[in-house]
Amino acid sequence: MNWDQVKGNWAQVKGKAQQQWGELTNDDLDIIEGKREELVGRIQERYGIAKEEAEKQVDDFCKKN
Repeated sequence: MNWDQVKGNWAQVKGKAQQQWGELTNDDLDIIEGKREELVGRIQERYGIAKEEAEKQVDDFCKKN
């Protein structure tokens, strides 16, 4: 699945995102609204990781879903 598909199906995908990144709250996921950069930023913030690692996790998430 590419990011455009994730963005278009965010309502369905956000449950999977919460399973993947349990530290993200429902409010976080509502704010993200399928925006890739917003997701990367929230993952960085919640998990204290580098932007490159957060981007890698998001890319892997897209490939799996």
